[in-house]
Amino acid sequence: MEFLEYNHVTAEIKGAMVPGRLKMTDQNIVFKNSKTGKVEQITANDIELVNFQKFIGSFGLRIFMKNGTLHRFGGFKEEEREKVAKFFKTNYNKDMLEKELSLKGWNWGTAKFNGAVLSFNVGSNTAFEIPLHYVSQCNTGKNEVTLEFHQNDDTPVSLMEMRFHIPTSELAGDMDAVEAFHQQVMTKASVISVSGDAIAIFRELQCLTPRGRYDIKVFQTFFQLHGKTFDYKIPMSTVLRLFLLPHKDMRQMFFVVSLDPPIKQGQTRYHYLVLLFGNEEETSLELPFTEEELKEKYEGKITKELSGPTYEVLAKIMKVIINRRVTGPGDFLGHHKTPAIACSYKAAAGYLYPLEKGFIYVHKPPVHIRFEEIASVNFARGGASSTKSFDFEIELKTGTTHTFSSIEKGEYDKLFDYITSKKLHVKNTGKNDKALYDDDFGDSDTEKEPDAYLERVKAEAKERDSDDSDGSDESTDEDFNPDKAKESDVAEEYDTNPSSSEDSDASGGSGDSKKEKKKEKKPKKAKTISETPRKRKDKSKKREKDVNAPKRPATAFMLWLNESRKKIIDDNPGIKVTEEYNQAMKKYKDSGAADEFKKKTKQAQKERKQAEKKVSKPSTAKKQVKNTSAGSGGKFTSKEYIDDDTSSSDSEKEKDKKKDSKDSKDTKKEKSKSSSSEADASMGSADESGSGSGSD
Repeated sequence: MEFLEYNHVTAEIKGAMVPGRLKMTDQNIVFKNSKTGKVEQITANDIELVNFQKFIGSFGLRIFMKNGTLHRFGGFKEEEREKVAKFFKTNYNKDMLEKELSLKGWNWGTAKFNGAVLSFNVGSNTAFEIPLHYVSQCNTGKNEVTLEFHQNDDTPVSLMEMRFHIPTSELAGDMDAVEAFHQQVMTKASVISVSGDAIAIFRELQCLTPRGRYDIKVFQTFFQLHGKTFDYKIPMSTVLRLFLLPHKDMRQMFFVVSLDPPIKQGQTRYHYLVLLFGNEEETSLELPFTEEELKEKYEGKITKELSGPTYEVLAKIMKVIINRRVTGPGDFLGHHKTPAIACSYKAAAGYLYPLEKGFIYVHKPPVHIRFEEIASVNFARGGASSTKSFDFEIELKTGTTHTFSSIEKGEYDKLFDYITSKKLHVKNTGKNDKALYDDDFGDSDTEKEPDAYLERVKAEAKERDSDDSDGSDESTDEDFNPDKAKESDVAEEYDTNPSSSEDSDASGGSGDSKKEKKKEKKPKKAKTISETPRKRKDKSKKREKDVNAPKRPATAFMLWLNESRKKIIDDNPGIKVTEEYNQAMKKYKDSGAADEFKKKTKQAQKERKQAEKKVSKPSTAKKQVKNTSAGSGGKFTSKEYIDDDTSSSDSEKEKDKKKDSKDSKDTKKEKSKSSSSEADASMGSADESGSGSGSD
């Protein structure tokens, strides 16, 4: 069978071009709305005329039906014209003519009614066309007719009304021209009027969306919701789908009506009507039709007298009159043997129903998701530390994600099997084609930690602790030398244990005794460190491995290296990293750069030590003077805040120097020499000891 299919075609619906998919076969033309999923079918035998028409930015098809209805589809390219024309000629025996439009822009022309279409012609060409089923109301005035249109919520700008001026010179036979124009419009317009008797009336039905009690009156072309505050008239053509869903308690039923365009209450739009019925509620009614009318209009699908549960009677009437099938929950049964899954959506609790071709959630707000809209589904954890529930996420192809949370974990297996049977893409599946979250559903008595990464970190921490405990009797770290640390110049400069004021006063005027006290304290600190040496694991003693335990995954680098190893060896034959390093190091040493770097390092160390010793000597004398003047309760000034500049304490310093004997000076020099030699010995440099004594 020959057919043509276009996936990026638009159809004109109430003044808006709606995207969808168009398929043309030898029997019919089918357009499926991408937004609502509504399917519109055009039978080949009902086509009267086909035109290839220029639209804004593209070309389109204008299909005029025998009953006067007009269909327009856009999104075609000019080079596709011959292919489409050949298809219509071969399969439908229709010549596809090109329709020319008037581009003059005149507002004076001729109104022509052709079936359900009003054409405004300027000369011999059409300026614009109005499908009359878009008209919601038609009013007349003196020499004027006003057409009001149904609004489309999908368009940012909508045509609200259009006025036609009809001069008195126009003749329409015995009837007035204005009145004749009005009647022609009203015969095909989609005007809702409450004239005539209702087919069926249901009193005081409980409506969840919009909330309240409403009387439902079913007419031939629309049905009316009449409440205490609001009144809605809903055309039958706006009904997309009907759903009949059992409540989880199995004692109530939801009846859901999907609408496009939605009804409005102020600024709020309702895309769904949700009615709630009790199973024990029953009704009986008689339709105002004869048996012949029922057979002629509805092909015998409904009887004159109806009785039974209220939801069944309403569903049957709506199904026959609107010509839409009623969708049920399908074969899915959850953990509690019901087709409903209790969950939460946004801030409200409700029920999720897996259907044959989608999902529907009721009731606040109602959400219907078709399988063809779904990009992937995801099973997620329900909380930071909860394993009693999980979240079910549905990601659409448009990028929108619907999250249904707080689902009981007993529903997981049932829902996953349903997803698998419908061949939906599960986002977080593993090698076994089972969702990764399945591992977290153990018995309720032995709940697991939901965070697998946290468990792995804890296991590694336990391994490290066991390694440290196993090496408690092993040798200490050979690289650590506490005797070397006690002579650190940095520790001497930033000493965190300054002597008290009483110690400084007892030392008299000499700063040497203070140095001796510091030297006595430092070995204690080093001794404390040496008493608790840091342990290091013996490399020769290896821990036994469990051969049955799984191996850790390879790192990204190792994965890359395993794939690229052969290529690297082929590109660099005989390559060895260690040989390259040894050659480079030998070349570096032969150049003399290594010796020059060592000399610079030693010279920098000498200069640093000389600067430190010059600062330490006068600062000690100044600190002594400061402490003496402060008394026993005075404050101490740290070394780094004492300047080398001459101050008022210079005279006192001179007096102290005169009082000191020659023997005390010699003793001072010897002590300074011994201290500097000890520091130089720790650094391993004999030359630095001479520079230290010279600085004194």
